Amino acid sequence: MNRRNFIALGGAALAANGVKVHAQKDNSARKSTAVAAAGTVKRDRPNILLLMADQFRVDCAGVYGNPVVRTPHLDRLGKEGICFQNAYSTTPTCIPARSALLTGLGPWRHGLLGYSNMATNLYPVEKARALAQAGYYTTSIGKNHYYPIRNPHGYHHMVQDEHCSYWFHNENSQTESSWEERPDYEAWFWSQGPDKDPHLTGLSWNDHRGRPFAYADETLHPTHWTGETAVRFLRTYDRPEPFFLKVSFIRPHSPYDPPNRCFKMYEDAALPETKVGDWAGRYAPRSSSSNDLWHGKLPAEEIRTSRQAYYGSVTFVDEQIGRILETLEQRKLLDETLILFLSDHGDMLGDQNLWRKGYGYEQSAHIPMLMRPPSGMGLGSAGQLVANPVELRDVLPTFLDAADAPIPESIEGQSLLRLIRTKGEGWRPYIDLEHNICYSAANHWNGLTDGRWKYLYMAMDGEEQLFHLEKDPHELHDLAGLPEYENELRTWRGHLVEHLQERGNLWVRNGTLVPRPQGMAFSPNFPGYAPAKYSGA
Repeated sequence: MNRRNFIALGGAALAANGVKVHAQKDNSARKSTAVAAAGTVKRDRPNILLLMADQFRVDCAGVYGNPVVRTPHLDRLGKEGICFQNAYSTTPTCIPARSALLTGLGPWRHGLLGYSNMATNLYPVEKARALAQAGYYTTSIGKNHYYPIRNPHGYHHMVQDEHCSYWFHNENSQTESSWEERPDYEAWFWSQGPDKDPHLTGLSWNDHRGRPFAYADETLHPTHWTGETAVRFLRTYDRPEPFFLKVSFIRPHSPYDPPNRCFKMYEDAALPETKVGDWAGRYAPRSSSSNDLWHGKLPAEEIRTSRQAYYGSVTFVDEQIGRILETLEQRKLLDETLILFLSDHGDMLGDQNLWRKGYGYEQSAHIPMLMRPPSGMGLGSAGQLVANPVELRDVLPTFLDAADAPIPESIEGQSLLRLIRTKGEGWRPYIDLEHNICYSAANHWNGLTDGRWKYLYMAMDGEEQLFHLEKDPHELHDLAGLPEYENELRTWRGHLVEHLQERGNLWVRNGTLVPRPQGMAFSPNFPGYAPAKYSGA
């Protein structure tokens, strides 16, 4: 089947679902080749490999300037490809971030404005389903965070590791689950040690503490399992279609439990100390006595142990990515595969006296994004640094562009390939950020950033923050109250008013931002939306 027929099938399938598609653009750099027979390497379009690591801070890779962390394989992707310097997670917690990846939409359009279960009902366009319709064989290995967890969302094949297994081990959990929801990793773990506990390390799902993995055999670790499963897929793949493979590591998301070898790797390392702004003293008291607190200034040694374990987890993920790249090289697939590495959000690790994620600050919302295009794609020289603001919603249109598949008009994201080809012409000037109430009504916000400036609006009471990221990358100085920045503040406030205007008078009234202490978990665009009742609305 030739490329034109592949595209026609994909377009017909999307059209059958009532989806309008964009005309194809920017095809001049592509070279058409005949489709290879089954079992051979050459295909008419690139394979697509999405590498994800959960809760991975942008500043924890060497390619982003960290001199301590050991990430040679991620650094290689940046050196041989493209490093996006201002990539963000618009809604920086796991499920809404992954909804953007799934749909190519921003939060108001996919409907999940904060942390809640992902939609059970299908969206009109979803990443794996669209690529399957375009002729790709679609496989997911590792974490999806779908609900229910076996909802395929268009994947031909899913081999899963999910956090849901922790719910069974939490005596205080109110979650009702069934044995059918046990992830594949745990089924495999118990096949290796029927009497062993995969959670023997004793850390909980959002624990701030760090310690080495409980077992000396590091092949039992879920990070190794995810890498090994991906390697086995790539070693044996012999279908005639190009593949779309998502490899999604749960770590370095807590529990911070790398193998002892990786934990000790940073025992004497000069790990960065926490950065705390002159505005962040409010978060110094502990939010609770539990180990999954969301704010609190902890003892320095305790913070260092958390960071040591986190860095070890990062390096262990990087090692698995190295094994995946090695397998691609062995099969001569590396230069026929578009590789994109990213995270769903970051991790505060005590910066600003905050823990976990769900904030508009850099350590939470700013993510790594590295792309290594296949040879012959015509995207310019290796080692490019791109400063334009990009986001997770841009992933789906990028993959459809690479697949020469139609891009539905409903998709809000834009192709990163087009960004590179056009050198940013017509690209968005800034990206929107937001999160519904998370942990506390005090953490509920909207914002905007272009990578140079950031504006945050606290929805509980209307407090504003303004940061000059170019001069103050750690957001140590809030400029919102300073007279000399009044014009800059007014400009960014106006941009946010314009962005939120379509949402109605609960958000903007008479051209003014409106505090929303009650919150709103879903927009009317969420599949199965049931409107909340607000007094006085």
